[in-house]
Amino acid sequence: MPETNSEHASMITCTAPVNIAVIKYWGKRDEVLILPVNSSLSVTLHQDQLKTTTTVACSRDFQEDRIWLNGKEEDINQPRLQSCLREIRRLARKRRSNGDPSSDVSLSHRVHICSVNNFPTAAGLASSAAGYACLVYSLSRLFGVDSELSLVARQGSGSACRSLYGGFVQWKMGERQDGKDSLAEQVEPESHWPELRVLVLVVTAERKPVGSTSGMKTSVETSTLLKYRADSVVPGRMEEMISAIRRRNFADFGELTMKDSNQFHATCLDTYPPIFYLGDISQKVIGLVHHYNRHYQETRVAYTFDAGPNAVIYTLQDYVQEFVEVVRHFFPPESNGVFFQAGPGPCMVKDPDFHLLGPDGLPKKST
Repeated sequence: MPETNSEHASMITCTAPVNIAVIKYWGKRDEVLILPVNSSLSVTLHQDQLKTTTTVACSRDFQEDRIWLNGKEEDINQPRLQSCLREIRRLARKRRSNGDPSSDVSLSHRVHICSVNNFPTAAGLASSAAGYACLVYSLSRLFGVDSELSLVARQGSGSACRSLYGGFVQWKMGERQDGKDSLAEQVEPESHWPELRVLVLVVTAERKPVGSTSGMKTSVETSTLLKYRADSVVPGRMEEMISAIRRRNFADFGELTMKDSNQFHATCLDTYPPIFYLGDISQKVIGLVHHYNRHYQETRVAYTFDAGPNAVIYTLQDYVQEFVEVVRHFFPPESNGVFFQAGPGPCMVKDPDFHLLGPDGLPKKST
């Protein structure tokens, strides 16, 4: 972002977290308002490891709205960006007309936006969710808006509405045509399940070959599995997932998470032409997780993949270090890209010094 005259500019900086869905959102019934064909549920990750940081400046000296993403200027006229800017200004204007100014920033002034992700962008790690949540929240703070943020963020990126909350969050699909009932709400706070941990295995930081927006549109048009999933599977699965979370039952939570990830990617394969988000290493991670769980005869770890090859692993604190060693055994960092981790609570394990592996690379049976 270019330098601004601090005497004339109002500026605010905010951060927003990544969320990873355990019940996936895939497909829209309204492309403009971004209304989903099914409800979804996610876990908000800890900002110590994954976050978007956005600074918004507003000044009478700015000639036009502008935006920079990771240091590169992007097109501010992108329809979803314009929708968020327009809606925030509308809500601010409405609030001021009701006699509550809330902010002395002029609505006629242009804004400059600078947003930075500390993780790979467009690589299937929910960068758009964190990005639009951060953008909308930053604009709301600047213009004094404190309502309907979930609805505004949704119009930037559907899953962005979930990144406005911590902990476990559901996005209700809603039924109204105007989308007023399609919003996110917190199921449980981040303090609800302190033992839960999230590991992120980055297979590649490259942009995915098929963007989520175009992929969803093609799936809605061609996949018969998508409609069956939305109508017959997700409603019951949402209830089961919320129950598992509230009971802190990891076995149920993990099994539902993996099944839903598998069905999402099956829907991508059922799309015509098919969409391939998972790569060879992704499939090997899936196999490793099932092998690990069979070894212990219980679900100790669970995988999920968004629209990309990078694996997100859910587990409990007691199993983190051991599973990290297993992953490093089969996927040495020096030969298989980057490995890092994050979680709803503090979770950083660096270079664990363990010797628990058996000759097959899996943990030894305790004696």
